[in-house]
Amino acid sequence: MKVAIFGLGLMGGSLARDLAGLGHHVRGADTDEAAVDAALAEHVINARGSPDGDGVADADVVVLAVPVQATSSLLARLAPHLAHARLVMDLGSTKSGVMTAASDAGLADRFIGAHPMTGRERSGWHASRPGLFANAPVYLCPPEQHPTVARDREACDRTLRMAVEFWHQLGAVPEVTTAAAHDRRVAWTSHLPQLMATGLAHVLRDAGYSRSELGPGGSDMTRLAGSDPRMWTGIACENAGEIVPALDAIIAALEGLRAAVNSRRSEVLHPAFDAARQWVIESPPQEP
Repeated sequence: MKVAIFGLGLMGGSLARDLAGLGHHVRGADTDEAAVDAALAEHVINARGSPDGDGVADADVVVLAVPVQATSSLLARLAPHLAHARLVMDLGSTKSGVMTAASDAGLADRFIGAHPMTGRERSGWHASRPGLFANAPVYLCPPEQHPTVARDREACDRTLRMAVEFWHQLGAVPEVTTAAAHDRRVAWTSHLPQLMATGLAHVLRDAGYSRSELGPGGSDMTRLAGSDPRMWTGIACENAGEIVPALDAIIAALEGLRAAVNSRRSEVLHPAFDAARQWVIESPPQEP
């Protein structure tokens, strides 16, 4: 299978490593030419691509592993070169906008919005590693409510099956959902924790404390604050409508805890700590 990957950071680079390990022909492109050079030197990719679409005309699968704010414009530039591609996917953390962009680019019957839940605070080619997607949930969003979908449901279903098989071969666990449901879920499960870590980092910095002064718990809680700011700016703006209710909820919870601490109300604090502890015990996180 010939695969073209745009973006060789944590997600795209790890994907290239796994696909190369499975014997697929991989062409890689990145705005950071050093990343492409490194991928070629390590024999992870077979050829160099370009952000303008050169070299993708014969690709069976095209993957866009770029920041969400760059995905729509990249799709528009690539669309004229994708007549041969049977499957086009992005790997971004928001889906509603990119699904519209794919339809506008004439790719509705061949596009699947994909989001592997394997993000880390590190970014770039050197953060990539083999096996990143093993046992990881991957949300897959097929196109909805578009004339192309209504005309050729069989082609769209075939594209979805190909996407499921693509991720299965990497050891991932695909889950099909809608773009709206995806964006609502990740606002709570991914975007809210990131913003909490960012806010906590600001508060500690402004109070004069460094991360080196934190214990293991504080270090764990602030780890996400080291994530790529450009990527998260785009995500926060793109998914603001779903993120704001999640932020409202955590602000209300913190205000409740502040009031209980201020009045030293152990009868409120103990049940709060206990309920949180029970939630942690009953729902352990996925293994990395």
